[in-house]
Amino acid sequence: MLPAKIGMHRRKRIALIAHDNRKNDLLEWARYNHGTLGRHELYATGTTGKLLGAELGLEVNLYLSGPLGGDQQVGAGIAEGRIDFVIFFWDPLEPHPHDVDVKALLRIAVVYNVPIACNRATADFMLSSPIMDEEYDRLLPSFERRVLSTEARQAAAGLD
Repeated sequence: MLPAKIGMHRRKRIALIAHDNRKNDLLEWARYNHGTLGRHELYATGTTGKLLGAELGLEVNLYLSGPLGGDQQVGAGIAEGRIDFVIFFWDPLEPHPHDVDVKALLRIAVVYNVPIACNRATADFMLSSPIMDEEYDRLLPSFERRVLSTEARQAAAGLD
């Protein structure tokens, strides 16, 4: 049974991800937001994390490269309550061999009510929010109620 809410500390655990065509955009954004990012715990997928660590001089915890499972690792971090926040500069105009992983990551962020920015404007708004440096309770939908409701409908229809 999942809790009704997940508390986020003042120091957020932020995952940073960028597709190849967006890495420079993410680096530029991260340089601009260096001070704010430095107050939080950073995680990143493969090459993106190495570039950010070298560029910013900040500690970045590395996952695998996205196509090699890094997106799934971030998703697991969300589901397990180890990631609070995601900045994902993705490229919707290029085909990606791991597109199903990207969709799964976006889905899991929504399921667990994790803030996720997929472009610079959203990332700017989220990072500059007054609650960024405060404790925050992320409310979760009642999964059990939905599952029980679905099971009851299936049983009533003889589909169990």
